[in-house]
Amino acid sequence: MLLAIDCGNTNTVFSIWDGQKFLCTMRTSTHHGRTADAYFTWFTTLVQHYGITPDISDVIISSTVPRVVFNLRVFCERFFQCRPMVVGKPDCKLPVPPRVDAGVRPGPDRLANAAGAFDRHGGSVVVVDFGTATNFDVVAEDGAYIGGVISPGVNLSLEALAAGAAALPHVDVSQPAKVIGTNTVDCIQSGVFWGYTGLIEGLTARIKAEYGHPMKVVGTGGLAPLFAQGDHLFDVIEDDLTMHGLTVIHQYNKDNP
Repeated sequence: MLLAIDCGNTNTVFSIWDGQKFLCTMRTSTHHGRTADAYFTWFTTLVQHYGITPDISDVIISSTVPRVVFNLRVFCERFFQCRPMVVGKPDCKLPVPPRVDAGVRPGPDRLANAAGAFDRHGGSVVVVDFGTATNFDVVAEDGAYIGGVISPGVNLSLEALAAGAAALPHVDVSQPAKVIGTNTVDCIQSGVFWGYTGLIEGLTARIKAEYGHPMKVVGTGGLAPLFAQGDHLFDVIEDDLTMHGLTVIHQYNKDNP
């Protein structure tokens, strides 16, 4: 079985892939001080809860937080007796190399999104990924990651607003009943929800115009289903796109040693 690990700035996701489907997906907060033993204790407790006895033979890691990779490597080598494949490292091949400025190393999560989107939808895709940042990943017709857009994430914006404005509270993200708020909470929720809806609409329209060909828009990440309620922002929502991309990259390396 394959263990796919996606480590982001806020959360780290573990998914067990049996070659046909994901058996389970588990999340924990990202913390660079978490030891290999702590990962193992957390991991084994949850897989027992799911009633799974996984026989992990391979591991692939995507991490935007370099400091956690060492302990994840130790976790894999100590408890699964395997050296993990790390997306973005020279020994981890990509189905199609990215086409970006010389010397630029795209985030491994963006490379995984590109691989997953191309495998499921073919090329000419915009992936809108809601995480700590809201990323727009552009996948060319041949499957190459060719760039994109990075904007502040929704929750990050809310935290900055609450921290920087003493009179404003921290609120949860939700779709307000109307655009014009009649109290502080409604005003903030409207600004965030409809503001990001406009951001997504505007940026995807500009990306499509610059790309010059029809493009499919795929939403992924925790808040994608929420923003899909607003306007017709996405052609499809996929909550496991990054993890699927990791399985695609892993299989490509197995097939092309």
